[in-house]
Amino acid sequence: MTDAASAGAAGLEKCRIDAVDVHAFEVPTDGPDGREQDGTLEWDATTVVLVRVHAGGATGLGYTYGDVSVASFVVSQLAPLLKGQHVTAPPLLWHRMGTAIRNAGRPGVGAMARSAADVALWDLKARLLGLPLIRLLPAYHDRVPVYGSGGFTNYPLDRLTEQLAGWVGQGIPRVKLKTSRDPGRDPKRLTAVRRAVGDEPEILTDANGALERKEALYWARRFHDEWDVRWLEEPVSSADLDGLRMLRDRGPERLEIAAGEYAFTTRDFVDLLEPPAVDCLQADVTRCGGITAVLEVAGLSVARHLDLSAHCAPALSAHVFCAVRRLRHLEYFHDHVRVERLLFDGTLAPEGGALRPDPGRPGLGLEVKWADAEPYRVYGARSA
Repeated sequence: MTDAASAGAAGLEKCRIDAVDVHAFEVPTDGPDGREQDGTLEWDATTVVLVRVHAGGATGLGYTYGDVSVASFVVSQLAPLLKGQHVTAPPLLWHRMGTAIRNAGRPGVGAMARSAADVALWDLKARLLGLPLIRLLPAYHDRVPVYGSGGFTNYPLDRLTEQLAGWVGQGIPRVKLKTSRDPGRDPKRLTAVRRAVGDEPEILTDANGALERKEALYWARRFHDEWDVRWLEEPVSSADLDGLRMLRDRGPERLEIAAGEYAFTTRDFVDLLEPPAVDCLQADVTRCGGITAVLEVAGLSVARHLDLSAHCAPALSAHVFCAVRRLRHLEYFHDHVRVERLLFDGTLAPEGGALRPDPGRPGLGLEVKWADAEPYRVYGARSA
């Protein structure tokens, strides 16, 4: 432990949270005609809910991607609970937050609010200790492999291939495109992508729950046999556990079925694992309950002998998923990369196909770029 960390630890026991502030920013997409599509959804903006927790002259931040109502939930349900609490044990406060929102709504918006607050608490503790977050967590790795993710279904072929080949050109050896909004168009899209990226890079696909069971089995076989696709994410709805299990059991042996980004509670992850409905489990630190929850899910993945993949939010996920023993990779998602670069100083860029947390910056290493963020504000007000 550094001298600064030792000094911080000495005063940490007396340190209490004195303020919580919440903000939301809505950033338009850069897709065709200002819109993006996947298999089941179309959107024109990405909303970030930012939570900051203050104690001992330091500020920790966390955020989630969701509706602006998440900000109101934090203010009404979580901020009053956190004020005055000791900062030493984020998992204890995580547990108290979960108990407090039982009737207000623990999954969904409640889980996303809790996630942002939990990340902020971990970031705050690391900053008070003068440590990068990766050094506070029980890390197994010093970097997280990434895959480039975007390839929206409304991209014209030239933009689709330019984006995915661009990631490969940056040294990222795996890329993902959205599929299954109009399945009949996918062969042309996949052929163009395979031609653009070459034979070696991995191609991942994401149907976002757009297909029915037998239709998904048909496309799983074609994706694998014709374009060497090795990953099919949410071929059917993640709520269709029997459908996921059927595809896992009957699909091509080298094509992995993945899901988990919409798991909000530990029970949701258990349901995906008992009996197994996926070949690789996913978790989103901004949805599942934050860093504390990811550490729990990491234990489940080890116990079930399955890898865990990080869903999106690369500036947060790079730190916490270094603490995942059975780490697979991290989704380097186009929208989130754009938003995080806009809102924060200290975001990470891939090197050699991986993100490596900066050991020289405390906490998450992020600072809000208020002047750049302000035009996109939809909730809260600028604070010190």
